[in-house]
Amino acid sequence: MPIRDVVSADGTTIVYRVSGPPGARPLVLLHGWSADLRCWGAAADDLAARFRVIAVDLRGHGYSDAPATGYDNPKNWAADIAAVLAAESIRSGAVLLGWSYGGIVLSDYLAAYGTDAVAGVIYTGSMANIGPGVPGAATGSLMQEAIPGVFEESAGRAIRAFGAFGNANTGPGADKGPDAQRLFGAGLATAPAVRKALFYRTVDNTETLRMLDVPVLVLHGTADRIVPIENGRYIVDTVPTARASFWDGAQHGLFIEDRPRFVAEVNAFAADLRSFASAV
Repeated sequence: MPIRDVVSADGTTIVYRVSGPPGARPLVLLHGWSADLRCWGAAADDLAARFRVIAVDLRGHGYSDAPATGYDNPKNWAADIAAVLAAESIRSGAVLLGWSYGGIVLSDYLAAYGTDAVAGVIYTGSMANIGPGVPGAATGSLMQEAIPGVFEESAGRAIRAFGAFGNANTGPGADKGPDAQRLFGAGLATAPAVRKALFYRTVDNTETLRMLDVPVLVLHGTADRIVPIENGRYIVDTVPTARASFWDGAQHGLFIEDRPRFVAEVNAFAADLRSFASAV
């Protein structure tokens, strides 16, 4: 699986991993806050059977550069995704899939660049907006409990704060332990200043959602206490082309909690894109 990088508009190097058949439909995976491109685990491998999977390390995360400033500017996030698509010569047909904070990033991209390169969008356990008083940007009870401790530079305090998430990112079950530890490690590996900076911005992508002209799928667990399901419902209610799959009793990381179902629903969504394109 080749690891590649590209320089974004402001000089930030963005690292990403490519897997799957070269001629397959591109599927761009955008991880959440304080995670990295490895967070998808075996789901990325499963998806690579059908897609050309491009898993991105967002700026400030994983092996991508972590600039000192600029996290409050939606144009930077949008340019990062545009740079990856350009580097991979993707001009049409891509599916953008954002988990958690990744949904904000893909919405920033759509607001700046539109849907010319995009055939479909998937939000999973995600929101499109962020900031106090912004619709569709509610903070879950576990995130409220973890903040501000997860911003601490003290390792002990940060570890205790991240512990508040428990198994919310993976769902219950001893077999999810390695996945939970991988996510826990990625959280601590993200610089405290970056963890904090991502929360200190306000973006309302509602108008972009209203104008979307490609199919949108919203996957969300009804028991998500990190990104509440109200945020997923807001996307569904706002996007004219959206449909929802709300998982009863599921939590935040659906691609880990029930990987076969997640992969099946993403595959089914992609299969429907051809009929949508022919209809318009």
